[in-house]
Amino acid sequence: MDPELLVAGECLVDFIPDSPGALSTVERFERRAGGAPANVAVRLAGLDATPYLWTRLGSGPFGDHLAATLEAHGIPDRFVVRDDDAKTSLAFVAHDESADRQFSFYREATADTRFQPGTVPDAVLSSLSWVAFGGVALSTEPARTAMVDLAERARERGCTTFFDPNARPELWDGGFADAVETAFSLADVVKATPEDLAAAGIEGEPGALLESVLSMGPHTGLLTLGEAGARARATAEAPWGPAETAHDGFDVDVVDTTGAGDGFTAGALCALSEGESLDEAVAFASAVAAAATTREGAMSAAVDRERVRAIRDG
Repeated sequence: MDPELLVAGECLVDFIPDSPGALSTVERFERRAGGAPANVAVRLAGLDATPYLWTRLGSGPFGDHLAATLEAHGIPDRFVVRDDDAKTSLAFVAHDESADRQFSFYREATADTRFQPGTVPDAVLSSLSWVAFGGVALSTEPARTAMVDLAERARERGCTTFFDPNARPELWDGGFADAVETAFSLADVVKATPEDLAAAGIEGEPGALLESVLSMGPHTGLLTLGEAGARARATAEAPWGPAETAHDGFDVDVVDTTGAGDGFTAGALCALSEGESLDEAVAFASAVAAAATTREGAMSAAVDRERVRAIRDG
């Protein structure tokens, strides 16, 4: 059976430190597959909602590693494009004692900056129900044009579109707010953090942030708040709206928060695409996010429906 969801964007190599602290003090790193859209795709596969992943990998050994990792997680390779003329992006991750992290990217003219419009055919988009994309790919051309093209054509063919700004200030030399405004106008559902929105010039308390998101085009806003949980709001235009909900999150032994937001995105996509209520989607997504933090690396923790059920049952 062909996938009903497509996730588009970067797949890269994360280098995870062997100890907390600034990058300048870390002596050893462990290589892990990462990139927000790839993380989301892998989490969806673990939840028995395997999507297509449209990404671009370099032709060298790092690209080989990522391709093998995606294959091992059951991700179809139809839109996993190998770029013979570019390298694969690398990200070095630093985290503090509470497992909060920062990134340093090596991403100059790498494969994931070179997405080409039209790679996903209209016929495939017509067969999908959801298309998700993120903010990192909007930081460079031609990837930005390719992602906007994808979202526009997906909406024209009846797909529900999902966007995560995933602000990474070090990747931008101005223009983030404009890119977010464009993406919000093409998105039905937006998942963001207060930090993402602040980077785009949108500030306020959680209720005001959700109202700002909805005023820019989406019918549903999902706001993740770290240890404070998550809030969400949907207008009457949403299939599950009008609705508003909040969730305090789940208490787990946190090792690495790198994949928490992507886990939440995958959980929300999974639940909403299956017709669940906004309240159920946020609760389910919060449990997926919690499970994703229990091992180092964004894809490392085993996250399936049984694990999610166990977390929710306490």
